[in-house]
Amino acid sequence: MDIRDRTILMLGGGGLVGHAIARRLLTFAPRRIVLVALYEEEVLKTAKSLEPYRGETAVECEWGNIFYPAPVAKLDRRAILADPAARRMLLEDLVGALTPAVLERSFMNQLFQRWRPEIVVDCINTATAFAYQDIFHSARDLLAAAADGTLTRDLVEQHVLTLTMPQLIRHVQILAEAVRAVQLQAFIKVGTSGTGGMGLNIPYTHSEEKPSRTLLTKSAVAGAHSLLLFLLGRTPWAPATMEIKPTAAIAWREIGFGPIRRKGAPIPLYDCPNPLPLGAAFVPGASGWTDLGGPLESVYVDVGENGVFARDEFETITTMGSMEFITPEEVADYVVLELQGRPTGRDIVTALDSATAGPTYQAGVLRSVAIERLRALEAEHGVRPVAFEMLGPPRLTKNLFEAYVCSRLCQSVRELSVAAPAALAAAAAALFRDDRDLRSLVVSVGLPVVVEGDLVYRGATVIIPPDGDDIEEAIPRGWVDLRAANVGMWVARAQRVVQQDEARRARPAGSGSDEDWFGIRPPDRIEPARFATWIFKYEDEGERIKR
Repeated sequence: MDIRDRTILMLGGGGLVGHAIARRLLTFAPRRIVLVALYEEEVLKTAKSLEPYRGETAVECEWGNIFYPAPVAKLDRRAILADPAARRMLLEDLVGALTPAVLERSFMNQLFQRWRPEIVVDCINTATAFAYQDIFHSARDLLAAAADGTLTRDLVEQHVLTLTMPQLIRHVQILAEAVRAVQLQAFIKVGTSGTGGMGLNIPYTHSEEKPSRTLLTKSAVAGAHSLLLFLLGRTPWAPATMEIKPTAAIAWREIGFGPIRRKGAPIPLYDCPNPLPLGAAFVPGASGWTDLGGPLESVYVDVGENGVFARDEFETITTMGSMEFITPEEVADYVVLELQGRPTGRDIVTALDSATAGPTYQAGVLRSVAIERLRALEAEHGVRPVAFEMLGPPRLTKNLFEAYVCSRLCQSVRELSVAAPAALAAAAAALFRDDRDLRSLVVSVGLPVVVEGDLVYRGATVIIPPDGDDIEEAIPRGWVDLRAANVGMWVARAQRVVQQDEARRARPAGSGSDEDWFGIRPPDRIEPARFATWIFKYEDEGERIKR
C-alpha cells in the first residue's frame, strides 16, 4: 500500500524498534505518526529525536498502558493492584463479557477512535508484558495463604490479574473490534520468539530453572499471539495482518557514557568497605554498606527493552553461536517492505498460511458420500437427529432446530417468506405439543424450547441456563425460540433469500464457476444445514476467505 499521506499508529513507538521503524516510515511522508508508549518521558524523548527527520509529517504523542481501561491506563500496575476499585475495574474488563462499555473505556480502542489510523505498527513486547507478571510466584503466594488461613479476596483478585491467557485474549478481542470500527487497512506486529532465537538450551534464564518457567511463559504467549493474529488475518473485514518475529537479540540504540539505569531509574552507587560475616549479612536490619550519593556511571550500549549492557555482556550475548543479534533498522526494513506489499519471506502470518494443512479435494469428494450414507441410515431407522450440540455454544444447534421446525411447517423457502409469524408460531407450538420424538430430542440435548405464552419445554440439562432473573438474555444464545417475534426473523430471512434470487435473475444468466452453485433458491425445500450456513455467511460474515 502507499504509505504517503496516511495516519500511522505506532504502539510501542518509544522503544528501540519503534524508533527505527518510525524513522524509516518518515521517509515516505505519511500525514501523521502517532507514537504510543507506556511512559510520557520515553515517548517525548523519541518524538524529539525524530524531529530532524519528520519533514511535513506531524508526530503526535500518547502514553499509557494499552492493555488497560483508560481511567487507569496511566497508573503503575502496583498502584492498580493495591487499589480495590481500580483492580475490580480491570478484572471486570478482563474476565467479564466484552460489552460495549468495556470496549468504550479501553485505552487502546480510544486511541483507534481518536486518531482513526489506516496503518498500525505494534512494537510492544506483549509476551514480556504478560509473562513477567510471574503467575508462578503469585500462585505460590496464593497457595501459601490458603494453607495458613490468610487467604483474602484481595489476594485472589491480584492473582487473577496475573493470568496470561485472559489478558492476551481480551487484548486481541478489543483489537479486532477496534480495527473493524475504523476500517484499518494494515496491521503489522513485531513479535518475539521469547528466547532470542535459541532453544530450550538457552543459557540466559532466570537462575531457578533452565529454562525458567517465566521465560517459557513468554515464548508460549508469543506463540499464542501469533496464532491469534493468524486468525485475524483470516477474517474477511480485518486489515492485511502481518507479523515480523526477530529470532535474535535486537541491538542497538546508543553507545555512550553516563548513569546506568534499570527499569528507567538510575542504579544507586554503593560501597561495602569491610566484609560481613555470612550469617549476619542477610538478617533483618543488616548493615555495613554505604550509599556513595550518586548513580553508577559507566560506558554502556543501549539495547532497548533489555536495558543497557556493558561491553562484556554485549560481546557475550552477540557472539557467534550464542543469541547473536539483528539491528532494529533491519527489522524496520522488513516492516516497511511488508507494508508496501513487497513480501520479505519473514511474515509469520503468511508462513503459517503456507505451512498449515487446509481443506482437501479428497475430503470434498468424500463429504457427499458421508452425507448420503447418513441420509440412508436416517431413513432405515426412522429418525431425524438434526443436532446433538457437541460443537460448543449452542447457537448452531438452536438455528438448526428452528430451521427444521420451519421445514416441517412450510414446503419451500418461498412459502416461508409469505407466512404470517403469528400463525407460524401457533403451528410450531402445536408441533411441539404433539410430536414427542422431536420435543424429547431437543430438550435431551440441552436446549429449552420457548413457545407462545412464554411456555417452556426443558430437560434435566440446560446448556445455557438463565443468569439470575434475566431469562430473556439467555434465549437468543441457545434456546429454541418459537414465539412470533423470533419466528418473524425466519420469515424475514426467507424474504431476503427471495430478494437475493430476484437480484441474481436480474443479471445476465451465467453458468461459470463464479456462480453461487450452493445458494438457496425460493423453490427449494428448507434444509436446516443450508439455512444455518446462509445465516453464518450473510448475518455473521462468517465465510472462510483462505484455504
